[in-house]
Amino acid sequence: MAIREKRQNPYEIELPQSIIDSFARFLVPEIRKFYASEQGQKELAEWKKKYSDKSGE
Repeated sequence: MAIREKRQNPYEIELPQSIIDSFARFLVPEIRKFYASEQGQKELAEWKKKYSDKSGE
């Protein structure tokens, strides 16, 4: 019986770089559209306020 190689994370998979690049080319414009929207601007301002307060600690 063959011994399996144990992985630290059983859900860890390796994706080809071409798939990662393709996903990034899809995702970046969507992220830009979101942050250009009114809702995205509001959420970004809230995030900046929340985390800029903690940066001085």
